[in-house]
Amino acid sequence: MPDKTQKPPAARPRNRDETRAAILAAAQSLLAQEGFSGFGVNALARCSGFDKQLIYRYFGGLDGLVDALGETLAGWVSTHLVPALDQNPGPGYGDLLEAVLIAYLDALRGDSLMQKLVAWELSDPSPQVRRLSDQRARAMGELVARLRGERQPAPGVDAPALNAILIAAIQHLVLAGASSGRFTGMALASDDDWDRAKAMLSRIIRALHAPS
Repeated sequence: MPDKTQKPPAARPRNRDETRAAILAAAQSLLAQEGFSGFGVNALARCSGFDKQLIYRYFGGLDGLVDALGETLAGWVSTHLVPALDQNPGPGYGDLLEAVLIAYLDALRGDSLMQKLVAWELSDPSPQVRRLSDQRARAMGELVARLRGERQPAPGVDAPALNAILIAAIQHLVLAGASSGRFTGMALASDDDWDRAKAMLSRIIRALHAPS
């Protein structure tokens, strides 16, 4: 009996860059659907239609494929957070932090794969998950440092600790909203619900980074 999960060979893209991008897109789709328990070169070849040897030729195996995915997901950080600066945040560190974290909240709400990666960081700390999450965290840190320039946190504020707490809160609220639509009695379903959460996030940041 033929394997119904086997797809016909994928149409070969026209050049190396297109081929690599197409394989990575198929890998992201497989990862979003199956998680790491069903992720691998054989599964990718079976579900995408790309020849297994072609995948090995481009990525050298599972580790290389995971590293390439990590680079793609790290690029997600710049793609979604840099445009926040188009809203012309004020000159202070708190202004920048507010713009970036609200952009992160909105972007994470709209990306089911990134939500799953955040959940896997807590529930499945496998080497592959750690490599993906480390690349994403490093990209976010480097981006904030680059955008920060001469901006300085308010005196007495432990910025790394505060940022970690706020990012953790955002991630947990987004996951709770996606799974149940609420958290500790607060609705997290409609845009109005999320506007309420973002307004409070802004108030916390502004209170802690208010000009002296």
